[in-house]
Amino acid sequence: MSTVSKLARYRQLAPRAAVYVSPLALGTIILGSKWAALGMTPMDKESCFRIWTPTLMLEVWNHIDTANAYQAGESEEIIGEWAEARGNRDQLVIGTKYTFPWVAADDKVKQKELYLGNSAKSMKLSFEASLRKLRTSYVDIFYVHMWDLHSSVEEVMDGLHNLVLAGKVLYLGISDSPAWWVVKANDYARANGKTPFVSFQVQYSVLQRDIEREILPMCRHEVSFGAYLLGVLAAGHIRSDAEEERRKSTNENGRGTHSPWERTEEQKKMCSALEVVAEQVGAKHISAVAIAYTMHKAPYSFPVFSARKVEQLAANMEALDISLTDEEVAFIDAVLSFDRGFPHTFSGGVYGEYPVVLSRQSMFDHQPLQRSIGATAGIVRKDQS
Repeated sequence: MSTVSKLARYRQLAPRAAVYVSPLALGTIILGSKWAALGMTPMDKESCFRIWTPTLMLEVWNHIDTANAYQAGESEEIIGEWAEARGNRDQLVIGTKYTFPWVAADDKVKQKELYLGNSAKSMKLSFEASLRKLRTSYVDIFYVHMWDLHSSVEEVMDGLHNLVLAGKVLYLGISDSPAWWVVKANDYARANGKTPFVSFQVQYSVLQRDIEREILPMCRHEVSFGAYLLGVLAAGHIRSDAEEERRKSTNENGRGTHSPWERTEEQKKMCSALEVVAEQVGAKHISAVAIAYTMHKAPYSFPVFSARKVEQLAANMEALDISLTDEEVAFIDAVLSFDRGFPHTFSGGVYGEYPVVLSRQSMFDHQPLQRSIGATAGIVRKDQS
């Protein structure tokens, strides 16, 4: 089975969301040119269409993620025009978000304070603009991009529920927010007959495992959640030494929006470990190993990634050919130190196991947690057959 056709092995989004999506989601934060001043390489509409036509991909990849503020709205516009030209809007699952100041670069809007945050007003203005830009009458997954540290769960969940009742939104999601606030919001929704969140977008990679402390256990415990994993390639810092030297010699460099494009010593150490695992599993690209790793950490997990070139997309999609053993995942985990912090260091255990202070007194057989499908389905490694 080809890698592209594996995109057509669809998976349920979440326990409470029975819509079926491709195992990888296309991230679109790079689509457009309006963030060039922030250090992001422009990617115009023609370039997007040229990459997507052969890849998005033989009519099988149905999973697209964007946001109102990406490229000051240009990302949504490109997606909308592309889907309209193909006439396939209803064959796609499109997620978009509100919260960030999407009119920041619009000089016609003099007072911008009502166009940001989680308020009902901001939600209305942003959502209606997203429908226009996406050229659609509804959004499959509508996200709170980030809790604004002020809005109440009641205001946010009531407003989102109204969009669902109006038939304009099918599922609700949240991104980049504390686990406690998300649990509180879903508890309010369930107790009051509202629509809960079913998708949580979070930063996660071999180099950034913070969500293992609270958010991943919460996604398991809340039952209803699917996890969209952002930054799985660590802002482009998953690369080989040879690739980094090539970029230096050609002045191609890399993304430097939030941090230097060159890798740190810790990042190089992790990349070397990924090369070891790539050799073990027969993978050509360490980026694919890094993506596959994230898919093994929780059920209902969907990596989100972007690419500027067809060959980058192909390299990343090799993740669907990779099955990692528990030992290989543990090997990657051990490369860099990871402090779970209090209270995890006090209990001495991880979610699904028993605290050390209890297990010293008696022997317990704990019920295993639900496992992830992983990156592959129906694939058996030669060394495991």
